[in-house]
Amino acid sequence: MSEKGILTARAFAPAHITGFFQIHDHVEPMKKGSTGCGVVLDRGVHTTVTVSDDIERTEIYLNGEQVPGDTSRAVVGSMTDLPVKVESISDIPIGCGFGASGAGALGTAYALNHALSLNYTANQLNDIAHVAEVSNGSGLGDVTGQVHGGITVRKTPGAPSIASVDQVPSKDNDVYCVVLGELSTRSVLNDPEMVRSINNAGKEAMRKLMEKPSVNNFMFYSREFTIRSMLASEKVMEAIETSRNIGVIASQAMLGNAVFSIPPVDRRTELNDIFSEFGTVLHFKIRNESTRIG
Repeated sequence: MSEKGILTARAFAPAHITGFFQIHDHVEPMKKGSTGCGVVLDRGVHTTVTVSDDIERTEIYLNGEQVPGDTSRAVVGSMTDLPVKVESISDIPIGCGFGASGAGALGTAYALNHALSLNYTANQLNDIAHVAEVSNGSGLGDVTGQVHGGITVRKTPGAPSIASVDQVPSKDNDVYCVVLGELSTRSVLNDPEMVRSINNAGKEAMRKLMEKPSVNNFMFYSREFTIRSMLASEKVMEAIETSRNIGVIASQAMLGNAVFSIPPVDRRTELNDIFSEFGTVLHFKIRNESTRIG
């Protein structure tokens, strides 16, 4: 409690980049989601939730601007009838395949639980965020990845408490990204032909990765998925091919108009130079932790 009559709490949830995936639809949001593999990053979304008598209706803010915030709003609505002010500050790109929506939903759930002493368990909070995300079409598997950290293999679909997951071991790996624009997750998920193409490519990528799970193979089969699914723009493919020319595997961040890579140590500088030709280069570490309070 920051001052009398005002309840407030903060939470952080990390970014998540999906390398490849399969879509699994279901009438029950808890069972809807995706399988696939992605990497959790050391930056993400910082969310502050405030409850006070002065707040008349729930308001969602992102980087200082009021937004509809349908996913975070759904989280609030499923946890309390009180009007709430949700303020999220993102240090990752929005709408570019970094799982910002899932991170905002998770941060909202954890912060609200703490502010109001609602006594939800971590599993319950994770599931609330997942249901809000899939119900609003803003994502399918980011929340499950975000709550586990590292390079997470989502072996079965659904909310974090019921999904079967595994890990590709990683250590001291750096992730380089360049953003080339935005891509609507909802527009892709609503295209039946695109869904078929994604699922065929995602099934093959998962089969191959699980035969030899490694960081390098995660990147390799993510690149194969990008090519086979035909989701990439010309600019994305150009960045991927330019990276290939120096022996570095790069792939599209799903679902976003961005490219990422986990390069060998001796190629980081060269890759950074190549990515900088396409835009501002973002540099992350792999994060092996999940959401935190405060």
